[in-house]
Amino acid sequence: MHNVVAQKCGKTEGLIMDENNIEEINNDLLRIQLDEQQMKNDALAKSYKASESYYKNELKRTRRWRVAIGAICLTVGLCLGSLIAGILVLRYATNSKNAWIIEKKEGEASVAEKVADKLNALQAVIDYMYLDDYDEESIEEGIYKGYVESLGDPYSVYYTKEEYSDLLESSSGAFFGIGVYVAQNPDTNEITIMSVIEDSPAEEAGLLSGDIIKNVAGKDVSTLDVNTVVSMIKGEEGETVKITVSRKVDDKVSKLDFNVERREVEVKTVSYQMLDGNIGYIRIAEFESATVDQFKDAIDDLNKQKMKGLVVDLRDNPGGLLDSVCDILDYILPEGLLVYTEDKYGEREEYSSDKESNLDVPLAVLVNGNSASASEVFSGAIQDYNAGKLIGTKTFGKGIVQAIRSFSDGSGIKITISKYYTPNGRNIHGTGLEPDVEVELDENLTVENYSLETDNQLQTAIDEIKKSSDK
Repeated sequence: MHNVVAQKCGKTEGLIMDENNIEEINNDLLRIQLDEQQMKNDALAKSYKASESYYKNELKRTRRWRVAIGAICLTVGLCLGSLIAGILVLRYATNSKNAWIIEKKEGEASVAEKVADKLNALQAVIDYMYLDDYDEESIEEGIYKGYVESLGDPYSVYYTKEEYSDLLESSSGAFFGIGVYVAQNPDTNEITIMSVIEDSPAEEAGLLSGDIIKNVAGKDVSTLDVNTVVSMIKGEEGETVKITVSRKVDDKVSKLDFNVERREVEVKTVSYQMLDGNIGYIRIAEFESATVDQFKDAIDDLNKQKMKGLVVDLRDNPGGLLDSVCDILDYILPEGLLVYTEDKYGEREEYSSDKESNLDVPLAVLVNGNSASASEVFSGAIQDYNAGKLIGTKTFGKGIVQAIRSFSDGSGIKITISKYYTPNGRNIHGTGLEPDVEVELDENLTVENYSLETDNQLQTAIDEIKKSSDK
């Protein structure tokens, strides 16, 4: 030990080494070693703290980036997910297999499953044995049409892609017509001209109310839906369409052809005048969107002329828009229920009046067997509120509502979705409304000798108003 210490201290000549000196030197060396170690420890501690601070900051930055990226991903994911979900829902909703997102019957309950094998067998027989060529698309469309027709409801109709396109175009106002109002008999399927618009191409050509349309442009329309026939009659302005009708004159039925020019027709659904005794007369040909303002203008003008009674003529009015007839009823009836509809699930939708009545004179409503749908909504509300009397004959009896839906292949369907009820809860589908005063129109009246004075139904209505005025 001593020798080692002496060597480390360098020269030892002339130096007297005792035990105390050696121990002091060793202590000094030990302190130096401890100091060196402490310096190293301090350096390591500083390095650790610096590393710790660095990694903490890095961790914070990493966390911030991760949170930001996570938020971005979540937002993008939600947006993308919503978009994808929207696309899937849209595709599902508009797919012809999933009309209105309604759960389809599957398996044994599915008609498609039941008839698939038989259709395949029929096609095999036709392919092998049928003499002529055939159009598969026509057969497919025929299946769809037959499916809807089998419901037994004349108001539910399947439209091919072309028919549905024509229906939309005829409703858009892009095409022009000839100026007639038509209605379809659900029993015979006959389409009858209910009225001819004044100064229209149809009037100029010689078409008359009561004519039954047989052919349009050379095509038999006896099996077609009324909307399809209307779209066939309409077309581009200036073109001519051939209309074949059957007309009964003196118990003799004749077929007549008319070439009618398609033109823009000013739709005057309301006509009116003041009759003797200050009794107003308003005829409504059909309930369209323009009818509401036309009716209000007529009432306001007649009131200015000191109207003492009113006759509303709904004879041969095939109906129209439910909203329009409700707006008119709202104008003349007190606050309360006007009509309500109810679907197969018992869901009810009500239409009510929320304004004071603008009519304070006796009222009579003329109706007949061709007064249908919206006309019966009007008549039923008047009758239930005891706001006036119905004069004429029993109404048509159409107390159901239809909706139109499209499929992804461009085809569509019009289908009955609900019944409507008068304020007192009467559904008149198939039965019609019974008039308060039943009067058949004089059978001797013709287009040539008709006038308001010779109209016995109108004259009866005027008499009823005078009786009410005298009370």
